[in-house]
Amino acid sequence: MVRPKPKMKRKQYEKELRKLQAELCKLQEWVKQEGRRVIVVFEGRDTAGKGGTIRALTERVSPRVFRVVALPAPSDREKTEMYMQRYVPHFPAAGEIVVFDRSWYNRAGIEHVMGFCTKRQYEQFLEVCPLVEDLIVRNGIQLIKLWLEVGQEQQERRMTARIDDPLRQWKLSPMDIESWPRWYEYSRARDRMFDATDTEHAPWHILRSDNKRRARLNCITHILGLLPYKRIRHEKVKLPKRWKKHRYDDQASLKGRTFVAEKY
Repeated sequence: MVRPKPKMKRKQYEKELRKLQAELCKLQEWVKQEGRRVIVVFEGRDTAGKGGTIRALTERVSPRVFRVVALPAPSDREKTEMYMQRYVPHFPAAGEIVVFDRSWYNRAGIEHVMGFCTKRQYEQFLEVCPLVEDLIVRNGIQLIKLWLEVGQEQQERRMTARIDDPLRQWKLSPMDIESWPRWYEYSRARDRMFDATDTEHAPWHILRSDNKRRARLNCITHILGLLPYKRIRHEKVKLPKRWKKHRYDDQASLKGRTFVAEKY
């Protein structure tokens, strides 16, 4: 059993996060220049910290380079499509990193455990998924799959916090409540998923997330280590002088307009 590390102080966390986010800015410039295409898949149990980790990863970079995709439940029409079909339009073009907040692996997890797909559909997914991912990688897309693993006790603390905190209650869905008693069913589904889809061309990377701050830092560090990025040199930017040819009192022109009330 791995002994948990002590909680990281906020000041230390923010200092380390800032350094890593600066590296992410270098990464995005390299991805744009080299025309790289990257997919990062985030999966894990409820309350594992996927949302906070994705925010830490993307909050200081351009949403035009780092695109976050969090698809809702499939529509009636989408249920009749080929299973992977609704994910493909969101795949990256050159110079993009697409972050999937949950992905096609819903079929190997919640859909299977909660009975939203048939046994045949589940088995077919586990058989076909490695083939599809091999095609994705052969097409030049780097596929990074991350599983956030949280322990039972920590999950219970986080679920209780969602119940008691009005700022977090929106995170608690009826599906979370239905999934709650099925810990070991999800564990078996996770293990079967790893057995079938942890491949050489698209391996799973397991991230311990009982400690959210450490998990976020470890996640970003790991992603940076998987991409051979280099710092792109740019000429120093110098602001040109403002033109005075069309000068007028632009602030006076706002007189009579409706302004937002300043309460703070």
